[in-house]
Order: sequence, then structure tokens, then C-alpha cells
Amino acid sequence: MLTGLLIVLLPLILGYLVRVRHDAVMAAINRGVNVAIYAILLLMGVSLAGLDDLGSQLSGMGGQALALLAITSAFNLAALGWLSRRLHLTVDPSHAVDGAPTSKLAAMAGSLALVGVVFAGIVLGLLIHALFAGNEAPFAWAERLSEWVLYALLALIGCQLRNSGMPLRQILLNRHGLAIAVTLAASSLIGGLVAAPLLDLRWNEGLAMAAGFGWYSLSGILIGDELGPLLGGVAFFNDLGRELLAFVLIPLVIGRHPALAIGYGGATSMDFTLPVIQQHGGVRCVPVAVVSGFILSLLSPPLILFLLTL
Repeated sequence: MLTGLLIVLLPLILGYLVRVRHDAVMAAINRGVNVAIYAILLLMGVSLAGLDDLGSQLSGMGGQALALLAITSAFNLAALGWLSRRLHLTVDPSHAVDGAPTSKLAAMAGSLALVGVVFAGIVLGLLIHALFAGNEAPFAWAERLSEWVLYALLALIGCQLRNSGMPLRQILLNRHGLAIAVTLAASSLIGGLVAAPLLDLRWNEGLAMAAGFGWYSLSGILIGDELGPLLGGVAFFNDLGRELLAFVLIPLVIGRHPALAIGYGGATSMDFTLPVIQQHGGVRCVPVAVVSGFILSLLSPPLILFLLTL
């Protein structure tokens, strides 16, 4: 098990050791990450199409994802609400960042596009199933190819994290961002532990499912690679649901409970939900959100991989 963990962690570590000094190279790495994510999610959809009784399997997957989201969100909101009352964190909506999208649909466009890729993969898989009836080889190739693309993705993500411009000293000195990240991570893991027996999962699998912290494009891939496409889909839609709820929640609560609004989005507070945080909370929230999201993004992949080896 530890050997498998090392094999998957090694690309992440090697990528983190690479220092990039040219903007063009960094832009190519960012594009490579996007391409790899789309490719793996497409292949995950193909693998889902290879499951027997697909309709009931997808229905069960949706029910499990909703249950996991409800339980982890309950713990997150309680813990972050408690933290909001103790942190002296204020917002200034009058200093909103120019160009931040006010339309929730515009902010959700990227995540909705990834959902479309998964369903496109399911359609492609159904076509393959019809053309190669009784032949499981194409689905086996899809799973093998997704593993290799995953290794490449982890190396590129490690490189992104190293070259994000976020020094360790800056992270550790931002006590608000650090407190929010720790609170979100701890409450999510408690929620995953509580949800595990209800979802007929082992305790470590429940923890791993909750350890995506909103990073749906990666959590679904890592879980799916180890536990199969069905549970990978549960992890994907659980974390996707967190992001979509965050888009709705942030404008409603950031004025009175900024720590809750910033924290609930999890790892997405440094990218996808950041424009909404900027727009409704002002520039004072930006460094807190980026630090919180960065810590959770750095913690999520190795934590998921470690938990799956237990």
C-alpha cells in the first residue's frame, strides 16, 4: 500500500521541486493542467458507462453525493460559524475588485463545463459499449490511460503549487487564513467519518471522500483511481456541490460571517470562488481567501492518497 502511495506522490513531489522562471513555460503548465483534468474526467465518464445497470448506479451515486455533502456541510457551517464569532475579520464591500463577475452563472461556468465533460464521457462510453458489445478491453484501456494522465497531472500541479508566488512565511503569518483552513479541514474530516457508515464505506474511505475540500476535479480523479469510477463520481459531485453552494452562500453571509463565507468554498477560495469573494467582501478578504485555499490545495492530494492506503 505504501508503495502505491509513493508511486502516486512521487510525481507531485518531483513537480514541486521544479522552479519555473519564464511566464511562457508557466502558461504552458497551466494549460497542461486544464487539458489533463478534462481528459481524466472524460475517461471517468467512459468508465462509468462500462458499469452494469448504469441508470440505478448513477441514481445511487447522486444519493450518496448528496448525503455526504449534507453531512460535511453541516459540520463545516457549525465550525466556521463558531470561528467567525471569534476571529476579528472584517470586510469592506465598498472596495470590490474591478472585473469580478457578479453573475453567479458566469462564476459557475467553469465547474458546469467540467460536469458536461463527465457526461460527454458517459455518452462516448455508451457508444463504445454499443460498438464493442461484450468487449471490456476499451474500458480497461480507458482506466489505464487515466492513471498515466493522473501521474502527469500531479506533476504539473506540484509545479503550480511551487511557483504560485505564495512563500511559506506569508502563509504561516496569515493567522486568519490558516485558522480558516484548519477549521474547514478538521470539520470536513469529522463529517466524512460520521458519513462513512451511512454510505457503507470504511472509515478511511469516508475520510478520503471528505478530504477533497472542494477540489472536485482532483478528488474525483484520485478517489476513482483507487476505489473505482462510481465512488470517484460521488467524490466529484460532492465537492462540485460544495462549490456551487459557495457561490450562493458567499454573497448572503460574507458581511456578517466572513470566515464562514471564505472557508466554506474550501480549496476553491484561491481560484474559482475568489472573484465572488472579491466582489462581495472587498480586497481585504483576498489574501485570507488565497492563503486558506492554498493550504487546503496543498493538503488535499497527499491526505487523500495517504487515507486510501490505510
